[in-house]
Amino acid sequence: MAVKVSPWPFYVYTVIPVWRNKEIGWVLSRFNTPIVDEVVVVLDEPDEEMLSLIKSNKKYMKPKLTIIENPRRMGIGYAIREGLMYGLRNNYDVVVVMAGNGKDNPKEIPKLLKKIDEGYDYVQGSRFLEGGKYNGLPFQRRVFNRAWPIFWSIITGKRQTEVTNGFRAYRLSILKDPRININQSWLDGYALEYYIHYKVLTLGYKYTEVPVSKIYRNNRDYTKINPLKDWHHIVLPPILLRLGIKK
Repeated sequence: MAVKVSPWPFYVYTVIPVWRNKEIGWVLSRFNTPIVDEVVVVLDEPDEEMLSLIKSNKKYMKPKLTIIENPRRMGIGYAIREGLMYGLRNNYDVVVVMAGNGKDNPKEIPKLLKKIDEGYDYVQGSRFLEGGKYNGLPFQRRVFNRAWPIFWSIITGKRQTEVTNGFRAYRLSILKDPRININQSWLDGYALEYYIHYKVLTLGYKYTEVPVSKIYRNNRDYTKINPLKDWHHIVLPPILLRLGIKK
């Protein structure tokens, strides 16, 4: 575990999965105050340029910086799971998961952690709550991102305004629940985030949302999600879990 530098009454770290995201330099530069105790970058398919970009920000960061390298692209779920296992091994209490492409602003992390400090187990960042904001989403994505939480609200019985935003904070003790198993190969892609989300909502954990920003800094590359290849990782998890096909 890193040296305690954050003001929170718990040990907290941030996991940032990265694959060819040069915006990670901007993201890391925003950790110039002790928002968390450690930042863990999980880097798929590293090259010298990306490693140099990440390491060059280390001297400006207040939290400790740790880099986990995967020699090839393993998938966002795989990368996040590596970050989560790192936190469990190092006895962290709370994790913040965020994008490495500049869409999420580290300066908004305290919004999520304030709710953890108030006793919540899982805090979802929402661009659709009053006070949240976003830009650059194509019309079809905007429609899906507003409609999908309605479906989730129905099948879980918990009202939600946001599901697809990966900017979240939660207690690592959730992952010690024997009813939750993140070490499944079908969770190597985008499904992992929705798996954890569903389990939290259906197993009685204390859940809330806070308004955050989701700013697409390069509208020509607003996402690496391939609709034809990745849709099932997003749509199927709650259905498979609800039907008991997956556990």
